[in-house]
Amino acid sequence: MSTPAFTDVGLPTQPAVVFLHGVGGGRHGWAAQQAHVAALGWRSLAWDMPGYGDSPMVTPYDFAHLAQALWQMLDAAHTDQAVLVGHSMGAMVALQAWTQKPERIRGLLLAASSPAFGNSDGDFQKQFLAQRLAPLEAGKTMADIADKLIPTMAAPGGDAAQTIPAHLQPAHQSMSGVPPATYRAALHALVQFEQRAALPTLTVPVLCLAAEHDRTAPPTVMERMAQKIPGARYACLAGAGHLLHYEQPEAFNAELEKFLKDVKP
Repeated sequence: MSTPAFTDVGLPTQPAVVFLHGVGGGRHGWAAQQAHVAALGWRSLAWDMPGYGDSPMVTPYDFAHLAQALWQMLDAAHTDQAVLVGHSMGAMVALQAWTQKPERIRGLLLAASSPAFGNSDGDFQKQFLAQRLAPLEAGKTMADIADKLIPTMAAPGGDAAQTIPAHLQPAHQSMSGVPPATYRAALHALVQFEQRAALPTLTVPVLCLAAEHDRTAPPTVMERMAQKIPGARYACLAGAGHLLHYEQPEAFNAELEKFLKDVKP
């Protein structure tokens, strides 16, 4: 297994934060967060999940292998322990990682995510997959998909025009660049995810960060998740949707900064 590509900001002697993106993301989407934690004295790594950007694919494409790729990246960066900050599918990778090597995790910020997708044979899962994959089957490009999907994932805006607002351009760019084969593989992995049993086992500081207008991982789902984790904190970003760190970078960074104070260096 080859090491995933990652952006490394800071010094090897500093405590580390690792940023894990979602299905339509990439390592460049965390630039505002990497700059912020650098100013606080933390080193940060933001990866391209396997199959994304410059990272090689893993086979089979499942959460167990994605988490293994995470350890490989940490080994390559000579980092024994890190705080994991995951968005959406990235938070699921973080939870999976906890079940493998909890001693390497110092804290978990789980943003806009859930501890399970449910039974992969369920009607909701089949419908979700069919809906998300239909544009590819119809010959659309990932950029076409991003055009339609990005505005629906963000908080409702005042402008109904088709143009993507400036603050969502990086999210659009990331999604447009995802190889179709990777997108398919990631969605198939997503509907298999189930880690509800891991929640009561978490013994590190945890922040479950929701967004007011998130229809993908609604605040109620995230609040329930926080309640099942011993000592976890729950927070919700007002006025944000599923793409919260793109939509409200300052508010996201403020919550991240507060959380890092809970994690002893």
